[in-house]
Amino acid sequence: MKFIIQIIISTLAVLITSYLLPGVHIANNSFLTALIVAVVLSFMNNVVKPIMIVLTIPVTIVSLGLFLLVINAFIILFTAKLVDGFTVDSFWWALLFSLILSLVTSILNNIQKKDNDATNNNEEF
Repeated sequence: MKFIIQIIISTLAVLITSYLLPGVHIANNSFLTALIVAVVLSFMNNVVKPIMIVLTIPVTIVSLGLFLLVINAFIILFTAKLVDGFTVDSFWWALLFSLILSLVTSILNNIQKKDNDATNNNEEF
């Protein structure tokens, strides 16, 4: 159940972020396309990203970790190539998308967490 909630939050974050950025497009603002993007990004972040991090450890150390932002942007661009209806205009839009997506996802997770805490506190009485 927790995984499904996280995917829905990620889907909403993708929709919100694509709405905010003119360089990122989801065809017809489709919820289904955003859902597919969220699932593919989840897979890429859990499988491909750790491999890329290990392969680029020297560059990441020299750049004091800033190269991780480049890896995030490449993951967004690769996702755009894999998912029909999701396009990113350039590397810089992908970089900005990854930063804002993280921020929006964090905000939505905090809202969901506060709802769970409020529900759990009400059950105690």
